[in-house]
Amino acid sequence: MIQNELEPATKTAAEHADDVTSTAHKGFDGWQTAAGLKKVADSWGQQVRTLMGRLSSEKVALRGAESVFARNDTGVGSQFLKSALNGV
Repeated sequence: MIQNELEPATKTAAEHADDVTSTAHKGFDGWQTAAGLKKVADSWGQQVRTLMGRLSSEKVALRGAESVFARNDTGVGSQFLKSALNGV
């Protein structure tokens, strides 16, 4: 979900916003509005980098949790095979 949907969609949305803001910035060149748009774009860029980092961290954490569950499941299955309940 994160790798296949959230990360690509977030990146696409951020790139679209960057393109639109850049076009608007050029249109207001020489006006105070251009300086304001640059400030907002810089802030937006930092927020996007933070979000992408967070998504990446969550993806790694979920993969780690998947590994823990798989090892636990395998361990319990192994214990069951060795127990007196096997074959009951």
